[in-house]
Amino acid sequence: MDIGVAEDAMHGYHGRILHVNLSTGQTQIDTFDETFAQTYLGGNGFAIRLLYERLAPGVDPLSPENMVVFAVGPATDTAVPGATRCFVGMKSPLTGLFFDSTFGGMFAAMQKRAGFEAITVTGRAATPVYLLIHEDGATIKPATDLWGQYTQDTNHAIREREGGEVEVLSIGPAGENLVRYACAVHSWDKSRDGVAGRGGLGAVLGAKQLKAVAVTGSRKTTVADPEAMKTLLSDIREPMKVGTAGLKNYGTTILVNIINKIGALGVRNLQTEVYDKADEISGETFKAAYFEKDTTCFRCPVACGKDFHVQDGEYAGTQWKMPEYETIFALGSMLDNANKGSIVKANELCDQLGMDTISLGVTLSFAFECYEKGLLTVDRTGRPLIFGDYRTILALIEDTAYRRGLGDLLAEGSVRIAAQLGPQASQYLYAVKGLEMPAHSARVLKGMSLGYATSTRGGSHHDTRPTLQYATDHDNTTPVGKPEFAVHNQHFTALGDALTQCRFVSERGFGGMLNEHYPRLINAVTGWRLSLADVERIGERIWNLERAFNVREGVRRGQDSLPYRVMHEPVPEGMHQGMHCPPDELNAMLDAYYALRGWNAEGIPTPETLAALGLREVVGPLG
Repeated sequence: MDIGVAEDAMHGYHGRILHVNLSTGQTQIDTFDETFAQTYLGGNGFAIRLLYERLAPGVDPLSPENMVVFAVGPATDTAVPGATRCFVGMKSPLTGLFFDSTFGGMFAAMQKRAGFEAITVTGRAATPVYLLIHEDGATIKPATDLWGQYTQDTNHAIREREGGEVEVLSIGPAGENLVRYACAVHSWDKSRDGVAGRGGLGAVLGAKQLKAVAVTGSRKTTVADPEAMKTLLSDIREPMKVGTAGLKNYGTTILVNIINKIGALGVRNLQTEVYDKADEISGETFKAAYFEKDTTCFRCPVACGKDFHVQDGEYAGTQWKMPEYETIFALGSMLDNANKGSIVKANELCDQLGMDTISLGVTLSFAFECYEKGLLTVDRTGRPLIFGDYRTILALIEDTAYRRGLGDLLAEGSVRIAAQLGPQASQYLYAVKGLEMPAHSARVLKGMSLGYATSTRGGSHHDTRPTLQYATDHDNTTPVGKPEFAVHNQHFTALGDALTQCRFVSERGFGGMLNEHYPRLINAVTGWRLSLADVERIGERIWNLERAFNVREGVRRGQDSLPYRVMHEPVPEGMHQGMHCPPDELNAMLDAYYALRGWNAEGIPTPETLAALGLREVVGPLG
């Protein structure tokens, strides 16, 4: 894609894309112009455009042909708070569909300083390697001595080897062993680490024998209108300060008690949504017992990260970052595990071995219920799987990363396990499109019911956000208005991902739906004159291209569904007792959602919709 622009000719962009082929060792630098930038903006917008163009349908996600795209945006490495995320796009080995995972820290800013808005990686190295990305391109370096090492050890070794200002993202043993939900970890020594957690990026990199990616550079990103930027940041400062106060104090762990009190915290594989031991693993309890210091991503004033030091019990001496709310859900309440020290230890193991805590924990809770119901027996598991047995949980984390014993089955994820165990097992799944679901109830939050079903990534809470749905003025109990909410919130998330903004900062500072702050931000950086309608259209374009990718892979209305338990088993107790999302209700919401989107009854974007978004020639025929 060389569509012609002089390097650094645009504010907010360097105008370069780097392509690396590990099979041939060849690298190439392409350039892009302002039209391309205005059409897709950056981040996931660049990632899906490159993947759609360059990745043939039907490619095995673990084959050399799969492409990984590291992408940043116009606000990356500027004064904009929270614009520190790096977006990694690929075809997921867990879902077989488009996936983008995101991580914070310092990596994105350093990638921008290398002068590349996007870096694509294809092929498979003959032996383990790592990539060193610099302003002149990329150097492929041997990593045989690093293969098998933990992520943190790998990151430190490469930083020492390369010297200077180098930021590193690496995989652990789980990625090397092709665990389908393996992740990649960025260790930023100065403050907060970042994890590209979901979708199996670690396995895709492991299949390519790519142990790590390191980036370095010194290019500066220019802003078109510094005064307009200064005014905007002044306008959002107070709402962001107020809105992030809880996160600043406790991080996401503050949600444990809040969500449990409204009866929406998954317990024992979603058999109930009220946890009688929630206070034992709440943010308040964790902080009082283990807090060591605050940590933050590059240029972020919120500091929602925390470092913990376990002081007592079996895991005394463990020092690691705070487990996020999602991790406490997945490796705590979903497994009836209220041993807080073991959750910190489990979080450390997952980061070091390189595994997504959500998919791992939900897969474990599914397996534990299958054992409880007699679908798995000790002959196959090698040990009893008893809810609350934290020692078994920790042992299975390591077994899964190395594919030992039962871990070889667990490494495939819950949906593939269910396919082996028979129809009854599918009733205990908590996954959409192959992706295990997170800690925001699909039964209690009707907006999430539809949001999960229509997410391009599968069971993800980053495509349709739960944040506004917890507000006291938002009625969760009715499907009325939820199709409209999902459509506009998905445009917000797609646009935010293209800007590479942190959700916490964007929702609480700039606003949880697209508003005038967003064109003000983009225009201040780039010098463009986009309207709010223009910005909404960018989000809509990205969302439709992601959908087109998945349609090309076979997704239709039947895949826009929810787990059996969500549709057929009402919440048994608590404030929202009786709530679920029956099939008729979901189908009615889908009808309205598809109509709003301009998709046909099977969920395929119509030619007219694609044409209106400027995607007709890009996408080609669908359906």
